[in-house]
This record gives sequence, C-alpha cells and structure tokens, in this order.
Amino acid sequence: MKPRDLLLALAVVVVWGINFVIIEVGLEGVPPLLLSALRFFFAAVPAIFLLGKPRVPWRYVVGVGLALGVAKFGLLFIAMDHGVPAGLSSLVLQAQVIFTVLFAIAVLRERPRPAQLIGIVIACVGIALIVLDRKLSAPLGALVLVIVAAGFWGVSNTITRYAKPPDTLRFMVWVSAVAVVPLLVLSLITEGPRADVDALRDINLSGIGAIAYLAFGATLFGFGVWGYLLRQYDASTVAPFSLLVPIVGMSAAWVLRGEAVGLQQGIAAVLVIGGMACTIIRRRTPRAVKPAESGDPELTSVA
Repeated sequence: MKPRDLLLALAVVVVWGINFVIIEVGLEGVPPLLLSALRFFFAAVPAIFLLGKPRVPWRYVVGVGLALGVAKFGLLFIAMDHGVPAGLSSLVLQAQVIFTVLFAIAVLRERPRPAQLIGIVIACVGIALIVLDRKLSAPLGALVLVIVAAGFWGVSNTITRYAKPPDTLRFMVWVSAVAVVPLLVLSLITEGPRADVDALRDINLSGIGAIAYLAFGATLFGFGVWGYLLRQYDASTVAPFSLLVPIVGMSAAWVLRGEAVGLQQGIAAVLVIGGMACTIIRRRTPRAVKPAESGDPELTSVA
C-alpha cells in the first residue's frame, strides 16, 4: 500500500473509532432516534443531488437503508443513550462479524472457511464474557440492543454483498436518504414531538459538531475513502484495518470519557478482535481487483 493510502486507511480507522465518543456527545442534547435521523439527513443532502442515482436496484438500497440506517444505528443510539458506554459499544458491535458469516452461509449458500468457524467461536466467547461480567456498569437490556444492532448490521452486510455496489460512497448516500424518514417518524412516535422540537431549539455547538462529525466524517469521508481503497487494493489488504476500529474506540473512550476497562472486559476484547481476525484475514492470492468487491460484507466496517 502506498504511504498516502496507508495514511488514509489509518485516518478512517481513527474517525470510525472516535465516532462512538462523538455519539455520546451528541446524545447529551439530542434524543437518539432524532440524532440518527439528522446524521443521515446531512449525509444524504445535498450529496444525492451531486452524485446521481445508485447503480444498483432500488430494493437493495431500501433494504440496507432500513437494516443499517434505521435498525442498526437506531438501536445502537438507543442503547448508548440508555447507558452502554462508547468503548464497550465499539467492541460489542463487532459481533456483526458473527452474524455476517452466519447470514452468508444461510442466505448466500457460502461455504465457511475453517478459520471463520474458529473465529465465530472465539468471538462468541468474548461476547459471553462481556455479558457475564458482574462489574459491567451497562444495563443488560441495553447491551442486548447493541447485539441486536450487530445482527441487523450483518443483515445489511449480506444485502450489500448480494447487491455488489460499484460505488460505495454513492450507495451509502442513498442508503442514508432512505433512513431519514423512518427514523424521524419513529422519533416522533417514541421520543415525542415536544422532545424533538426542544432538542432542535436548544441544540448547542457540541451537538452541531457531533452531527457534522457523524454525517461528514464517519459517513461521507469514511465510506468515500474506504470505497476508494477497495478499488485500489484487494480485500486482504484493506479488511484488516477494520480490526483497529474497536481498539481506537476503546482507547478514545478511556482518554476522552474516562471509561475504564476491567480485566474481564480486556480479555473479552482480545477474544472478540481475535475472532474478527480469523474471519477476515485470508491468504492473499494474486488476482485482479474488481469494483464489485466493495460489497464484500467483511469490508463494511463503520459506526
């Protein structure tokens, strides 16, 4: 990988890792579903008018928009609003690797590699250690929501794998547009019009900055650069960088939010990240890189 592209890959990892801390900042003044809706609104507008229509069937755009934008991020934001800290969220959300592999086996009829099966077992042990950690401050119900969010991420990865979008950024912009209205409707129903209006009226610079970071940094910059890297290099070169996202997320939460990591949680983190490594790292084989590889479910790490 060229030095410039290596720096870009690391920049995306840092942006996606810090993203979890930024979500916490945004949730301090904005209800979770409204915050998610605002994130996707500004990620979609005005970009949808500049990039043109997605070059995949609309059913895939809608499917990923609902699974990723509404279900995954909606549940993640609600869980974090109910007490799951940033670093822990960045780690537990990586259970998506388990769901992605299982859905690919069940739906796409893919044959799992032995390393993938080993990785699933290792990651499951790590998630179990987190759930059973008695020193964990996060409510169990909220933690389960993060795991369910990871499941919906696996669903969206499977759809994306099937769709094979040639342009990751354009695809994500339209996915973002699909998510806005359902999230706003759910926010009005569950969080209430008064809470939404009050949040928008009283929003401060921290809230505005958080929304800008989520929309332009984590979504547009992150996916834009990730898609560029996938068009330049093969999957085995780019995918391992996703292993660094939870490490950055937990480190950022510790430095910026004072989130401590206990021994059991630390062991769990090693197991989850090790399980991820087993599922995405494969032997490199010489072959041409096709644009369709940007839809590989193992390559869509974002938060």
